[in-house]
This record gives sequence, structure tokens and C-alpha cells, in this order.
Amino acid sequence: MTDVEIVRVFVTADGTGGSPLGVVTDGASVPGVTGRQELARQLGFSETVFVDDAARGEVDIYTPSARLPFAGYPLIGAASVLREHGTPVDVLRTAAGDVATWVEGGFTWIRGRAAWVSGKRTQQYASAAEVDALPAPPPGEGWLYAWAWQDEAAGTLRARGFPRRGDAITEDEATGAAAMLLAAELGRDVHIRQGVASEIVARVRDEGWTEVGGRVAAAERRPLPQVADAS
Repeated sequence: MTDVEIVRVFVTADGTGGSPLGVVTDGASVPGVTGRQELARQLGFSETVFVDDAARGEVDIYTPSARLPFAGYPLIGAASVLREHGTPVDVLRTAAGDVATWVEGGFTWIRGRAAWVSGKRTQQYASAAEVDALPAPPPGEGWLYAWAWQDEAAGTLRARGFPRRGDAITEDEATGAAAMLLAAELGRDVHIRQGVASEIVARVRDEGWTEVGGRVAAAERRPLPQVADAS
């Protein structure tokens, strides 16, 4: 049996919201790309992350329909789970590059580059009410991060994320990579309310780096049948 830990990433201070994430801490138990993709599809979360080497922080990320070189909320969730397991890491190693991670102010943080965020487009709307009124998903193709200022001077905004990639995920509750991309595009720190009840903070740093942080709440540990060993 494969144990999958389910956590919620980017919860609010009272523990509500957050995007559910599957974390397979024993990545070797699902060794092939095909098997990992199938397990991610079975779980049905926006993303599932496999830990291939806990000590080195080597991870592998999947949506229900694709493998990703980089993503925000799976890395924050994986870092939190590893810390809870007594294997804290300060670097997570992804296909896109090495991602620094740490805990600060009750948030788990990662540092990456907006250039690593592929296939996502941001679009500003006139008001938070317009963002709230969008259907899930809105018409069109391609990954859309719809957002509007709530208080531009304070850097607070409302956002919703729509993958529109043809799988069962019509809307992401919370999206770290899109938050990273948006902060880099705006060139400023932002505090984001996304989805039904999720909270994301993104901070722009020097030399092309952007940090994203949020709270992580544990949900459950779930045993799943082994999937086929196929690469």
C-alpha cells in the first residue's frame, strides 16, 4: 500500500480554505512516470507531489493530467510535511531548479523565479466583484489567473485560478506559482485572497527571485493501492 498524506496549503489564520495536496513521502513506492500520473489522476487534487529523496529534498510534481517542472503549493506542502516528519530541508530540488524553503512568521516559504512558471496567464479585472462573478471555468483556453485589486495601496487583491487544461480541475483553490508570476509582473509584494477562503503572500526580491508563503494544515493520511510500475 502507498501512503499519501493529504494537507491543505494556503489556509487562512482560522484554518479554513487551502488547496488540498497529496504528498507521497515514499516516492520510490511509485517509481514510474506513468504510475505517478495515474495516482495523481486517482487522487484528483490540483497537484500531487512525490518525495524521491527526503534528505536532499528531491521532488516530482504532477497534476491529474501532466507532470510539472515547478509549482508553488506542492513545494510549500512538501516542505511542511517533511518538517513534520523530522526531516526539515532548506532546499527542494525540482526539474526547474533548486528552490529555497524556510519557515517564517507561521508561514512556510519558498523562493523561485517567475521564469519557471510556464503556461499561465494573468488577467486584471476592474473589481473583485467581477472576479467573483466569473463562471468556473470562464470561456477561453489556457491557464488563467483572474485578479483585481481590493486595496492597491496596501497591495491586497482578489484572485481565482482556472487551469482550463481539459482535466477534472475547473478551478484551483490556491495557486502559488501564479501568485509568484503576478507579483513579479507587478514588481511589488502582494497579499492575495484566492478561491473560497485561501491566503497567499508573495514578495519580490532582487535578481529575479520571488518568494511565496502560506500556512499548511494537515488533513488526513490515506492508504492507496499500488499502481503499475511503468516509466
